[in-house]
Amino acid sequence: MMMTNLSVIAQLIVAVSIVIVWVFRFENIEKEFKEYGLNTLMRSAVGAGKIALATLLVAGIWYPSLVLIPALLMAFLMVSAQYFHFKVNNPWQKRMPSLFLLILCLFIAAVSLNLIPE
Repeated sequence: MMMTNLSVIAQLIVAVSIVIVWVFRFENIEKEFKEYGLNTLMRSAVGAGKIALATLLVAGIWYPSLVLIPALLMAFLMVSAQYFHFKVNNPWQKRMPSLFLLILCLFIAAVSLNLIPE
């Protein structure tokens, strides 16, 4: 039960973080995607995907069967973010948020798969 509760907290942290960054700090996203050489279509697709996955992670609080795939897809997007941070040689301060969210997504997936004992 304790790991499930921690997973719910992790789901909320990931979802709220995504909304804050992609809604309230969008100007940073615009700058970063330009820096990475990615176009607005890619930015829009990534943003829509992340918002949809964040929504599914929240819905997964009540419907746990929804959690695994969004957690793994979000983890993939965070690995992609790490790739682009390294590609443009960003400092660690810029790399840490997506790394933290990657770890949380992998934790959520592991709990969903019962890989972590209660």
